[in-house]
Amino acid sequence: MSDLKTDSPQQTTTSSSNAGAPHPPTATDAHAARAAHAPRAKRGATLLCFGELLWDFLPDGLFPGGAPFNVAYHLHQHGLDARILTAVGRDILGEEFLRRIKAWGLPTDTIARHQELPTGYVRAELSASGEARYAFADNVAWDQIPINDEAQHAAMHARGAVFGSLALRSISNRNSLERLLAILPADAWRVFDVNLRAPHDDLELVDRLAPKATLVKLNAAEAARLARDAADETPGREEADARTLAARWGLRRLCITCGARGAGLLHEGQWHYEPGRPVAVADTVGAGDSFLAALLAALLEGETPQRALAQAARLGEWVASQRGATPSYANRR
Repeated sequence: MSDLKTDSPQQTTTSSSNAGAPHPPTATDAHAARAAHAPRAKRGATLLCFGELLWDFLPDGLFPGGAPFNVAYHLHQHGLDARILTAVGRDILGEEFLRRIKAWGLPTDTIARHQELPTGYVRAELSASGEARYAFADNVAWDQIPINDEAQHAAMHARGAVFGSLALRSISNRNSLERLLAILPADAWRVFDVNLRAPHDDLELVDRLAPKATLVKLNAAEAARLARDAADETPGREEADARTLAARWGLRRLCITCGARGAGLLHEGQWHYEPGRPVAVADTVGAGDSFLAALLAALLEGETPQRALAQAARLGEWVASQRGATPSYANRR
């Protein structure tokens, strides 16, 4: 969410320097095998995923990640045309990322290459329950995402854009996002995945961006903080928090994820809730991102809000049962 995860209030973040950046895994690792698993045929116009692209440096290896990448990967697996609007460095980590993205059939023309800034990464430590604590590298390529000609052309004809708050820790990216939102067609979806990670948890920025969104997703702890200035989530208060925030921001759709408890969706004034189902958690990295991708895909396909919520919950649970944020769908039953 989550970037990486967005549905776990136990997660915390710190900053990290670029010293000691990890080396990418070899091309023979398990992730390379995913290229053999082709998603369904693409449908509709492009969905742009704006923001951070980084390597998740987990205890058991390096995994490609960052919320925009995770969401784009799962949208692609649902047969939708998704592109990542981000930046990587001209380094080994960046080269490996681009190689994998191409192998999975995702376009790379909207991914900028920086001469000086390195590819981003995050070090994650997992608790016994699979919850993650993150330390993000500072001053990396995804802090400077340009709107190049390819991105501008894609945005002019896009079906929608997905963006989060973590990538907006830089003024440059805030300006780029404003430009992107202005270029999008008037009827394009604008999906805001709130991601309050200290020290980049700018509540005023969330209040400025949320009213521009077609759909806002946030976790229960974030909703409680924004709606009631509460220090933590209060089980059972999700609907009230959703209605408070939807009224404040003038939204028709707002989703609150509650981790293992499930998720709720306020859609056109009606509250829908989908209870969680128990799974053996491998790690929680990326489950919130897969949830958002499945929810958006289902809503775009015209599914009912309740059915869309259920589909999203099941995918998020499955991803939580796998290692990494982008497991192969060949393993899904």
